[in-house]
Amino acid sequence: MRLIIVRHADPDYEKDSLTPVGWREAELAAKRIKKIDEQCGGIKAIYVSPLGRAQDTASCSLKLLNRDDAITCEWLREFFDPQIKRPDIKEGTAIAWDWLPKDWTSCPEFYDVNEWKKNSIMQDGEVGREYDRVCAEFDKLLAMHGYVRCDEQEGQYYHVENSNTDTIVFFCHFGVESVLLSHLCHCSPMILWHSFCAAPSSVTTVITEERREGIASFRINGYGDVSHLYVAGEEPSFSARFRECYGNDWERRD
Repeated sequence: MRLIIVRHADPDYEKDSLTPVGWREAELAAKRIKKIDEQCGGIKAIYVSPLGRAQDTASCSLKLLNRDDAITCEWLREFFDPQIKRPDIKEGTAIAWDWLPKDWTSCPEFYDVNEWKKNSIMQDGEVGREYDRVCAEFDKLLAMHGYVRCDEQEGQYYHVENSNTDTIVFFCHFGVESVLLSHLCHCSPMILWHSFCAAPSSVTTVITEERREGIASFRINGYGDVSHLYVAGEEPSFSARFRECYGNDWERRD
């Protein structure tokens, strides 16, 4: 089975929609999804976050595919809740996956697949509980498609109840995409949240590998690919990144 994860195109967060650049990106991504659909003999299912920017991005692909059967999944919404009291913020709260490098990298537990949840700040925000909920919903969906996650005592793989080469597509957000990938790869999401960057409209491909009958793992075949933008001469939008150099006034600062 192949999973295609598409991050929403360049967002207009205030309107929870897309910028004019974002709509162009979504249309270019749609052409790519259309090609994937043709190559695989038809996308099996499409799942979408309920948030407007993901719905709008998906709408371009659905229109090109002439489909209206996308399924909206509440758990695919951005991983904004719960919030945490980040060490460098004196008042208010922040999303759980946006830390300054000097703060999160100084905590060894953040590199551990199990220990990251036990950090006092994460516990206060009940971040681990929400992470587990999203992963459980994801596993329910994968089970519907024939791949059932085994008990942790057995190992971190999936029992294959229906071996297949189906392609399913997700339209969602960077934060929750990192949650899903960390679950499949059995690693701390802090590493993906802070060391990887999926640009708007980027495409990540994950494919099952069944080296022994009935036992499958998921391998990331391509991450954050924006070749559909480059082919059309469209530069990837800057959303999701901060300053490459501190003196770059035209880029975002924390």
